[in-house]
Amino acid sequence: MANIKSAKKRILVTATKAEKNKAIKSKIKTYIKKVEAAVEAAEEALKVATVEIDKACSKGVYHKNNAARKVSRLTNLVNGMN
Repeated sequence: MANIKSAKKRILVTATKAEKNKAIKSKIKTYIKKVEAAVEAAEEALKVATVEIDKACSKGVYHKNNAARKVSRLTNLVNGMN
């Protein structure tokens, strides 16, 4: 343990800052995980939407170019998230 007053203060200040930094780093890790999960969910939703658009195209609901454009735009949107 330190004997000098300024050294004692440094120990306290360092401990306080370390605790604060640890909390901030933990919060950032949580947000990163949330974003990665959202991207993963978006990729799954893209697969489902693509299948449904292709089905509608094969039934004649959409023209093939219209369906391709919709799939392309959705794909670019999801890829832009990465």
